[in-house]
Amino acid sequence: MPKQTYDLAAAVRHALETTHAVAECPFHRGVVIRVGDDAAENPRDPASEKPSQKQWQPWDEAALRKEFQRQLGEAADGYCPLCAGPSRR
Repeated sequence: MPKQTYDLAAAVRHALETTHAVAECPFHRGVVIRVGDDAAENPRDPASEKPSQKQWQPWDEAALRKEFQRQLGEAADGYCPLCAGPSRR
């Protein structure tokens, strides 16, 4: 089960990045920024992205939606908080 959870998280991250719903800060690796494109944030059919067959598994729709919500909820909103510094907080 943990491997599937990791693969689910990686698959959702891939989908969010390829649709430009999120982007990683170029200066702070690991800081994910929510770009704010509502259309890009809608969960898509993972099969339409055409990654390697090993990456995608037949996940439950509820699990996919939960993972999309989790990753979007953890992403910084519109800008990198580390780049912004104390003046923007």
